[in-house]
Amino acid sequence: MTRIERLAALLEEPLLVAGPPYVLGGQANVRYLTGMQSSNAALLVEPDASATLYADFRYATRGRDVEGVTFMETARGLLPAIGELLTGRRIAFEEAHLPFSGYRALVDQGVDAVPSAGVVESLRAVKDDEEIAIMRRASALSDEIFDALSKERFTRRTERELAWWVERSFREAGAEGVSFPTIVAAGETATSPHAEPGDEAIEEGVLVIVDAGCVVDGYCSDCTRTFATAPLPGELKEAYAACLQGQEAGLQAVAPGRSGVEVDGVARGAIDAAGYGKAFGHGLGHGV
Repeated sequence: MTRIERLAALLEEPLLVAGPPYVLGGQANVRYLTGMQSSNAALLVEPDASATLYADFRYATRGRDVEGVTFMETARGLLPAIGELLTGRRIAFEEAHLPFSGYRALVDQGVDAVPSAGVVESLRAVKDDEEIAIMRRASALSDEIFDALSKERFTRRTERELAWWVERSFREAGAEGVSFPTIVAAGETATSPHAEPGDEAIEEGVLVIVDAGCVVDGYCSDCTRTFATAPLPGELKEAYAACLQGQEAGLQAVAPGRSGVEVDGVARGAIDAAGYGKAFGHGLGHGV
């Protein structure tokens, strides 16, 4: 079965997969179902598995090449145009992705729009072989860039300079882009998990946290690594060792049937036993 057919099997009424232009959520679901990447598209999936793909002229050529759907070119004001085409129909929409203004655009054209939650995401939660292969490529590319970064000089360079090096390197290695703005945080700045890279030169004898990822075929990698610019003083060395111990304990605890909460608890227990439990504010990684 195609992804559209699998989605249709879950529907009791038509579902409009859409989000605001240039925002990842709804557009990512359109790409997942059709394979088409765009900034302004929507997909109407019927319970009988027929589907209509809507997009403006910028994506018309690409849209007509999508197999298994009927393509309809609209004005750039996508949702009002779709609303006009669907006047009088009862249509479900993705409440997590379509903002109130989008809902109003449909209703004002006479659509009976009703909210729906998590239907596409219920499919996406279970990755198929193709998705897993893409995610592995994205993760492998992250490993490659972090390995190259480990050979770079950190001191006397700014956090912002290194962040740009990471982002440029991902692009040059073939990534579509970065998963999020790259974080490089040194010394005291690194105490803030989502710090903004600054323009001060990185000093010797500090830890530098780099949080970065790349996009490959629409799927994101996300990796955080900690680097030292010189042999560390005792307390920093102990904290690093405790963090590494917690990470390794968490990895060993991962197994089919284990929940994220259980694995997090194993890692958290190891760090707590080392005396750093109160400093462990972050969760253990990300779900997929």
